[in-house]
Amino acid sequence: MPQPDPVPSPRYTLMRRFWRIFRLLALLSIVIAAIAVVLVARGDPATHVHMLIATALGVSLMVLLGSGLMTLVFLSSSSGHDDQAAASHQENEEK
Repeated sequence: MPQPDPVPSPRYTLMRRFWRIFRLLALLSIVIAAIAVVLVARGDPATHVHMLIATALGVSLMVLLGSGLMTLVFLSSSSGHDDQAAASHQENEEK
């Protein structure tokens, strides 16, 4: 007799969703960093390679950090964790 597929845990589903979004955001940050490097290199022909590497790392990591944190905010909101925190905050205010 065939057995039904097990239902994945909500935590596993949420982690898969986060990593899928995070991979797309990593690609986005690489594209934005490449654009920034092109703009910096185009501005001054005497730009050193160290400046281009610093620009690429700085821009890509900042875009990745900002978009990753925003992803966590949206996933936290959709999973219901914010509702639990808001309920306990309201209970503390009533006391």
